[in-house]
Amino acid sequence: MLEIRNLHARIADTETEIIRGLNLTVRAGEVAAIMGPNGSGKSTLSYILAGRSDYEVTEGDILFNGESILEMDVSERAASGIFLAFQYPVEIPGVATMQFLKVALNEQRKARGEDELSTPDFLRLVKSASADLQIDTAMLKRPVNVGFSGGEKKRAEILQMALLQPKLCVLDETDSGLDIDALKIVADGVNALRSPDRAMVVITHYQRLLEHIVPDTVHVLYKGQVVKSGGKDIALELEENGYADIIGAAA
Repeated sequence: MLEIRNLHARIADTETEIIRGLNLTVRAGEVAAIMGPNGSGKSTLSYILAGRSDYEVTEGDILFNGESILEMDVSERAASGIFLAFQYPVEIPGVATMQFLKVALNEQRKARGEDELSTPDFLRLVKSASADLQIDTAMLKRPVNVGFSGGEKKRAEILQMALLQPKLCVLDETDSGLDIDALKIVADGVNALRSPDRAMVVITHYQRLLEHIVPDTVHVLYKGQVVKSGGKDIALELEENGYADIIGAAA
């Protein structure tokens, strides 16, 4: 579903290269964990997949369902089924969460050739998905993420994902700032979306998230490259020994 070939990318303003020849394949139905030390390019990779304009691809390609996405803008990538859950979800004052969700969902349905949902059908869908994530529907009447706690922001992100039903879910350190209870709620929401025709890229520093969202594969990123790939046991190895051995072998 996702194939990244010899990707090189830099920060557009400073021309600082962050991604340096990255290769990665994530198949449909697969949950791939991306781990690595600070500054290795994990979040940068998520931004590039989503199409942020302040990063520039200088070499290589990114294929999604066999089609290059490099010429697609952010909205085109979203319409094609790519979703990014932010490490630090932004606040959008003046935009009601419920209205935001309705517009986003109906735009996504339109892109898939589906009819827009009526208001009653939309409300029923949101009520059901919110209950699964223990979200008080009163919270959805507030502006997007304004005044939300860290856990509420992350649950709101997973609610978006549950409603939009993307094909590729990219989760950038979703566990950041979550207590144990919130982590389990968010992880349960993610696991409910696991599907044979959906892929997930889970970016994290910690094994604790991967105890709840068990990956099929783990890829270690260092200096903008994947330096080791394998099964979920890699995460346990990193928890016990850190990155020194893997980085040393790659040097």
